[in-house]
Amino acid sequence: MRVQNIETHHIKIPLKKPFKTALRTVTVAESVYVKVTLDNGIIGYGEAPPTHVITGDSLHSIDYAINQIYQPLLIGKSIDQLEEIMQIIQQAMIRNTSAKAALDIALYDCFAQQTGLPLYKLLGGYRDRLETDYTVSVNEPREMADDAQQYIKDGFNLLKIKVGKDEIAKDIERIKAIRDNVGDQPTIRLDANQGWSVKEAIFAIRKMEDLNLNIELVEQPVKYHDLEGLKQVTEHTETPIMADEAVFTSIDARRVLEMRGADLINIKLMKAGGIHEALKINRLAEAYGVPCMVGSMIETKLGISAAAHFAASQPNITRFDFDAPLMLNDDLINGGVTYDRNHIYLSAHPGLGIHSIHQQSSEREER
Repeated sequence: MRVQNIETHHIKIPLKKPFKTALRTVTVAESVYVKVTLDNGIIGYGEAPPTHVITGDSLHSIDYAINQIYQPLLIGKSIDQLEEIMQIIQQAMIRNTSAKAALDIALYDCFAQQTGLPLYKLLGGYRDRLETDYTVSVNEPREMADDAQQYIKDGFNLLKIKVGKDEIAKDIERIKAIRDNVGDQPTIRLDANQGWSVKEAIFAIRKMEDLNLNIELVEQPVKYHDLEGLKQVTEHTETPIMADEAVFTSIDARRVLEMRGADLINIKLMKAGGIHEALKINRLAEAYGVPCMVGSMIETKLGISAAAHFAASQPNITRFDFDAPLMLNDDLINGGVTYDRNHIYLSAHPGLGIHSIHQQSSEREER
């Protein structure tokens, strides 16, 4: 069972509503889809969305990495030697984590299909259903409060609120407006996307604690490289602090964990370069007694299916941020995970359970 062919194509899907964070505004989801075919006919799929402000990857860099660097190295390799393949993927290029993730996902899909197991069972099989949050983009307080109320009506109990774009007073006003609209029961977690300074973060979080706004956690309040600053925020607030952009690899995770720089870690396949490295990060965090979330970029159901299989397999992963496909105007994937409002169910079919990908007329670009 050897790799026979690797193909890529570019997809583009409009969002229902602009997605706004402290780092960027997205109106159209774009991704590179990867199709890996084995010589026994098994087909595995992967996805790599370009997220310039986080991973540094672009559509063209992803496509070049897969077709010009990795394809010559992987064609003919035996899927039974998965560890050797993963070593090749990691060593052939530094960074380029989205391209690595797309190949990693497709190869794990193939490997699981060959065993006849759903991927989450092959990886550990801890659970077969998840509950996702829904993200409230950063906007004016009134609009964010109305959006939050609508998502609660739509059946979501967990809200991820984007902050960090303006002055601290405006962020606090946003959270107060949301709490006034949705009440005390829904869980609210914040994501500053590196938008605060250390002093701003400590002030804002303490102020929200004093106001009893009941914040579950705050994600990446300061710049990704400021680990000492992250540690200061963690030590000087009661609210749990989650590292996100600060952790791409298991080496990054070890630094944060050793210095007790955060209370939780957010693992994303596009940061980690795929499932192989994500497993290492989670195991390391588990050894330190630190739970993990698995999140995503603006991805389609293909990438989310892979992230969900990984997340479902591990008991130390306790939170899930998989709302991206619900933000899109179209679904190109036949199979994969299924949504029932806030609940996600994993397929019992082998691999990722993806049967086919619908064609996109003029937007489809064969490579």
